[in-house]
Amino acid sequence: MLAQRRAFIRHSATALGAACLTNLVERAGASPGVTGSHFTPKAKRVIYLFLAGGPSHIDTFDYKPALRAIHGKELPDSVRNGQRITGMTSGQKNFPCVAPMFEFKRYGKRGAWVNSDILPHTGGIIDDICVLKSVHTEAINHDPAITYITTGNQQPGRPSMGSWLSYGLGSETDNLPAFAVMISQGRGQKQALYSRLWGSGFLPSRHQGVQLRSSGDPVPYLSDPPGLDRTARREQLDVLGQLNRDTGDRFGDPETQARIAQYEMAFRMQAAVPEATGLGGEPQSVLDLYGPDVKRPGSFAASCLLARRMVERGVRMVQIFHQGWDQHGALPRNLRLQCEDIDQASAALVRDLKQRGMLDDTLVVCGGEFGRTIYSQGTLSEKDHGRDHHGRCFTTWLAGGGVKPGIEFGATDDFSYNITENPVHIRDLNATILHCLGIDHRRLTFKYQGLDQRLTGAEEARVVNEILA
Repeated sequence: MLAQRRAFIRHSATALGAACLTNLVERAGASPGVTGSHFTPKAKRVIYLFLAGGPSHIDTFDYKPALRAIHGKELPDSVRNGQRITGMTSGQKNFPCVAPMFEFKRYGKRGAWVNSDILPHTGGIIDDICVLKSVHTEAINHDPAITYITTGNQQPGRPSMGSWLSYGLGSETDNLPAFAVMISQGRGQKQALYSRLWGSGFLPSRHQGVQLRSSGDPVPYLSDPPGLDRTARREQLDVLGQLNRDTGDRFGDPETQARIAQYEMAFRMQAAVPEATGLGGEPQSVLDLYGPDVKRPGSFAASCLLARRMVERGVRMVQIFHQGWDQHGALPRNLRLQCEDIDQASAALVRDLKQRGMLDDTLVVCGGEFGRTIYSQGTLSEKDHGRDHHGRCFTTWLAGGGVKPGIEFGATDDFSYNITENPVHIRDLNATILHCLGIDHRRLTFKYQGLDQRLTGAEEARVVNEILA
């Protein structure tokens, strides 16, 4: 009898200690078994401006004046070199090169080429950003490509980058999610976006991204139903929490603890989200900085300003998906419209963070899942021509958070088709983003299916130290 009593006391003490530890971990926003940064980080947070659909690097940053001389000429077989192409151009007999139908200008101290017709504001911040011209991927179709760059694998079911950051670092706030997502609608052809792109995969579900909507409540069911006040809601959650704890003790399912944490987070968000997503307190000078679209809910400009407000309040990662970059036809018109949507606002975000003293510890990333081909899809006319998907090389820019400002890294050939210097695989890009946040990508792991899974996968990935300050 005495032995049983002692065993009971030991078990109770262990259970109480585990409960206290879990409570402390959840309050800190980190995950059990994860120790946070592996070394001193330069960045505390990330804002990822994802241009879904594949923006043309040729018509934006990777400009070469010599392209004018090859307009209309056949792309040499030695350049294409038997590259796998999509079904949309596999039936083409000819692959004529098409030069950019825009004006370019040199910007900044280093004289970097930027499309001055449609990206003048971005040109104005060129000394604050690092332009990677040699990013590449094996994926050539949208869904596997966007899944690959956001989750580290072309197959669905893996955790997104934001979920990995939530798992590894937690949040700096108790009242907002660690990972928030917004979708802004462009004026081009929209590729489908699925919630698994910001999902938690095999990580506990509390690490999945929370999507903020552009109309109604920013988060579904944020408002209490009529007749239910905060006191009644609190009492309801206390009872529900006890039922979930009893269930967790009985079956040992870790998702039960995740469910309790999500209910509690939702309760706190009811007060915090409306304040964070409201722009009423922003001075007119800030609204003017982001441009006239900032007052239109769901616009890219409004999303950028909300992103700044969210990270300012402790959100670890905000990812904005701006749709409409899949320009297989009418590229000059559609690219112009898309850049009108994002140019002023993305430059304003960098300027806004800088003037608030936040750019040094906020990493801003801007890019898509792949680039576009130098050869034309369709006709060569200024009005109708388009470009197909191109994963062999494309451009992404980064700012702040430990990245060297005002530099270009990597180079492509005269056709903007193949990389000639300093290739950066998307695994390398993700490893570098994690590094800026103080994470060794090889050590941020989660045991699943008998393997130590990680964002950068089992293949080789390197931190691009050359771009780090």
